[in-house]
Amino acid sequence: VKENARRRLREFDVGDRFSRLPLPKAAVLLPLVVRGGRLELLLTVRSMQLRRSPGQVCFPGGKSEASDKDEIDTALREAKEEVGLQPEKVEVICRLVPGIDKMNHLVTPVVGFIEDTFQATPNPDEVSEVFVVPLEYFIKPLKYKALTYKTSSGSLTKMHCFIYDDQEHKKSFKIWGLTAHFAVFLALVIFGKRPTFEVDYDLDNLISSAENNFINLYASIYERKKSNL
Repeated sequence: VKENARRRLREFDVGDRFSRLPLPKAAVLLPLVVRGGRLELLLTVRSMQLRRSPGQVCFPGGKSEASDKDEIDTALREAKEEVGLQPEKVEVICRLVPGIDKMNHLVTPVVGFIEDTFQATPNPDEVSEVFVVPLEYFIKPLKYKALTYKTSSGSLTKMHCFIYDDQEHKKSFKIWGLTAHFAVFLALVIFGKRPTFEVDYDLDNLISSAENNFINLYASIYERKKSNL
């Protein structure tokens, strides 16, 4: 399972190809764990005392700092601060096509494997809960809806929204926005299967269509920035 995932992910590694774009930088860690022969993805719930997006599900991550060498450094530093994951305990595999968040940060997803023995110690100032979801849920969900929203450039687009009923925590988690976007793409890359819902990619040319989508999104934001000057 792990070897197959590694091989697929390396084919989609974008490295630092988008790192020089003139947007403020952020990165998230997409921590994969193998349990019982299946891949699971670790997610966190943002503390209710945070100003931005309190209570929302997200990946460990945050804004780049001057001391970070690159996006991998940022993702690992943030994961250590938020859930106590030591950087040397992460087998970093790749960086995937970035996204752009509501604050116009360039957000790079860094994918890495962590041990199934990892016990999270959430920093209560930042994280209220940590949970895992089978990666396959992001192509074959039990509860899913597409939310329509208006992008900053004014066009209508769809946003994935998953509800995951967690047996361990005896509660449901809502996973949507950029977090869901990254989780779906990760599942498409690793499994290479068609999802049970519509996606904005040409699934026969996943790499090029993901990059084209991103370039179009970036262009629309850049044009808007220029027109605001």
